[in-house]
Amino acid sequence: MQRRLIKVQETDNVGIALVDLSKGEKIRFEGEDIVTLSDTRAKHKIALESLMEGDKIIMYGVLVGKATSTIDKGGLLTTENVKHQSAIVKAKTQTFSWNPPDVSKWKDRTFMGYHRPDGQVGTQNVWLFFPLVFCENRNIEILKEAFEKELAIGKISKQRQLLRNLIHGNDIGFNDDNSENTQRTFENIEVKFITHQGGCGGIRQDSQTLAKLLAGYVKNPNVAGATVLSLGCQNLQINLLKEALDTLDSNLQKPVLVYEQQQMGTIEGMLNTIIKESFEGIKEANKIQREPAPLSKLKMGLECGGSDGFSGISANPALGYASDILAALGGSPILSEFPELCGVEQELVNRCVKDEDASRFIQLMKDYEASAEQVGSGFDMNPSPGNIKDGLITDAMKSAGAAKKGGTSPIQAILDYGEYVVKPGLNLLCTPGNDVESTTGMVGSGANVVVFTTGLGTPTGNPIAPVLKVSSNTELAKRMPDIIDIDTGAVIRGERTIEEMGEVILENVIKVASGEIIAKADQLGQDDFIPWKRGVSL
Repeated sequence: MQRRLIKVQETDNVGIALVDLSKGEKIRFEGEDIVTLSDTRAKHKIALESLMEGDKIIMYGVLVGKATSTIDKGGLLTTENVKHQSAIVKAKTQTFSWNPPDVSKWKDRTFMGYHRPDGQVGTQNVWLFFPLVFCENRNIEILKEAFEKELAIGKISKQRQLLRNLIHGNDIGFNDDNSENTQRTFENIEVKFITHQGGCGGIRQDSQTLAKLLAGYVKNPNVAGATVLSLGCQNLQINLLKEALDTLDSNLQKPVLVYEQQQMGTIEGMLNTIIKESFEGIKEANKIQREPAPLSKLKMGLECGGSDGFSGISANPALGYASDILAALGGSPILSEFPELCGVEQELVNRCVKDEDASRFIQLMKDYEASAEQVGSGFDMNPSPGNIKDGLITDAMKSAGAAKKGGTSPIQAILDYGEYVVKPGLNLLCTPGNDVESTTGMVGSGANVVVFTTGLGTPTGNPIAPVLKVSSNTELAKRMPDIIDIDTGAVIRGERTIEEMGEVILENVIKVASGEIIAKADQLGQDDFIPWKRGVSL
């Protein structure tokens, strides 16, 4: 019989419903009877003891809120009777020690990747086109249309085929001379394109930050070379990109072709030059072959979005175990989304190897929340309507589950947005909680693969790094099979342990990193790219 209620940590005073519970239902839990006082949907929380107004709500062993009115034992926690609250963190409070998982069966494992001159290894081989300013987005789109059609990057979409059939009277066999050639021209290289709305019109700091992000995409091991378009008069000047690249790697050994429209005359002449020269670079990059690489060469972004009340007890801790294995092997897991670490700062501070990293993390969190409060918001406004509907009713409650993606390993580095991952082990990267902005930032900091947990479903992907989706529950995996790569619902049903599911995740990461399977987001062509804009438009 499936369990009906679970408590995450021994000190918790709330439990999570694993199935829908009816009002008046009696549950035998930890040696005593708990009677539900109202209908409670799966993923939501009930009080395991009577709580008075002002009492602390403890979950995952940390403070996640306070009662704003009396909640009797068996009562449902809601946004009406619980308010966000988190502990105040000032410095380390204890010495941290780690008992790493047994990695003996993983230490000799490899993935088939693209080796770069700087020692990094890519999971994909991409030639990347991007603009320095939004004024060049149209030219990027023209190049995208030309290259994608002529290099046959995939088949005509089912939606376009449907429309063709409708236009031509449902003639399923309709074909014409303009239909795409589905034969790939190059087997070892992908050509990808990104656009954005930055580079000018905002504060200069945003352009400088964007330059660092774009430089990180060029530096990313998944990129073999890049074509960059500049208008000429924008804030994000070519020299800013070159300075950012030089900061990352003063001896960058990959081709970067830069074109400035205001110096090249007509659009047609410029585009013709770009196509000819980029094509030669793409042909050369196609010669690079996959070769074996140790798992220590993986930099794995840890992301969650569309979270639900099961995310923190199935998908996230399973990913956390995979993260611990990778960290123990010398790889680099990357935990981001700082607004979704609110409430678990003390645990993370205590896990920092260096005191200066602990201090930097505290300061970045304070500065971030202060900037949110300046515009009338705050971390306590973080849970989305979807989160709340599916059982995450305070930011601290959401954060306590989200942080489980980072496992239990020591934190080796604290990075601000746009800084690149160079240290093996767990890295914390300051990004927003916004799914695409966070994923965009992690890949710009070197992630060559991203694992994305979700309880509600999201199609988010990335132009240059594969993004694997992990569902927290089987219902989602069955409802949206086209976006879910891995289902951790067996943990909820008690059929698999966190550790077993973590190993399943890592096995899938290795297969995707080796090109053996294609992540669902890549199958859908989901190339999302949104830089974090911290300032205002001017």
